[in-house]
Amino acid sequence: QVQLVESGGGLVQAGGSLRLSCTLSRPTFSNYAMGWFRQAPGKERGFVTTIIMSFGISYYADSVKGRFTISRDSAKNTVYLHMNSLKTEGRAGYYCAAGDHVTPSTVRSSDRYDYWGQGTQVTVSS
Repeated sequence: QVQLVESGGGLVQAGGSLRLSCTLSRPTFSNYAMGWFRQAPGKERGFVTTIIMSFGISYYADSVKGRFTISRDSAKNTVYLHMNSLKTEGRAGYYCAAGDHVTPSTVRSSDRYDYWGQGTQVTVSS
């Protein structure tokens, strides 16, 4: 059974930094993608960032470009989300996702991802 295990959420002041990590229990496909979505209270889950594991190509939501960075350790099937200059609107549950058939045109679509983590909470105080 494929599992995604996240860690690293917590409380941080606005302007601060936080790092999330997510490990896939086993690779499901040679060209799979791993990424992050987030869901704030009362809002729909939205795309944050994704990386194509074999090529290292990454994609970002406009709202986080220049502040968030996704990186990978392919040997460990692990991705990291480095979040800098956090804003109060970044307060949300952050969910790791993995998909076997994610393409550049579909990276932002949550329904293209086959596996999801349990989520980790990020709280940004003002």
